[in-house]
Amino acid sequence: MHQSSLNFIFCVRCNGALELDVFSCSDEIKEGFLLCKKCDILYPIVSGVAILWNDFVSYLSSRKELGGQLLNEAKNSKLKSHIKKTLSKVEKNVEDQTLIEKRWATIYQNNSKSKFYSKIKSILKQIQSDVSLEHGCSIGTISEQMAKTSKQVFGIDKSFFAIKAAKEKKLSNADFFVADSLLHPFANQKFDLILALNLLEIIEPIDLIKTISSQMQKGHLIISDPYDFDRGKNSVKRTVNEKELRDEIKKYSFTISSDTKKESFIPWNLQIAKRTELKYLVDVVVAKKL
Repeated sequence: MHQSSLNFIFCVRCNGALELDVFSCSDEIKEGFLLCKKCDILYPIVSGVAILWNDFVSYLSSRKELGGQLLNEAKNSKLKSHIKKTLSKVEKNVEDQTLIEKRWATIYQNNSKSKFYSKIKSILKQIQSDVSLEHGCSIGTISEQMAKTSKQVFGIDKSFFAIKAAKEKKLSNADFFVADSLLHPFANQKFDLILALNLLEIIEPIDLIKTISSQMQKGHLIISDPYDFDRGKNSVKRTVNEKELRDEIKKYSFTISSDTKKESFIPWNLQIAKRTELKYLVDVVVAKKL
């Protein structure tokens, strides 16, 4: 974590200011805590990654194997003790997402040269911004491009493995956090460029768009999705189609660019394994709030 990021992030529970307790630091903070004195919550920083989650017990309840890895990676005794204490409280009968999130981080790394990403990068080259945010940034493939035309970039994702991979890009003007898009750590911070790519099947679309609008007074929004909503018990409660997505965006005073007013079908192919490939056709919307 970059120490300068402290100027932009706040407690996800109460929006209070955060204080740093640093245990290990080189070019950036490797280990420590972010402390909210208002509600007395501790957010751990492990291997350079700040985990800004509302409930660390809940986070590790569905990632027990990750908890063991964090315990092994942590060097400081206070940090180790905090992780141990958290692991002692986790719910036992919760499916572990560790290997799934680890596998998908690798899949995204192996497919970082997809035509879909090239399309998004070509759009970004035309947009200059001061402070930018990518929701669901994964391994930072697109955030890295954002950093070329933005003064400061932030990326958030629920996957520790994806965020760790993004951090390994060592971008001086970009920082990445484990965080929930709907309980984000930016309080009232405003951004002039926000991206949310292919997230609508895992985050409630209406809630996400509302959150994004609250994070922007003016600037650009790039949002995309293949509308693959059938996720069984993990499906979102309210889906949107191509028209409904655009209508919802326009409710918040965004103007949709002329070349994305109609739905698009941009190929996004993901090689999952040697003999397995996912092929999506993604709809991209570019909008601006004046």
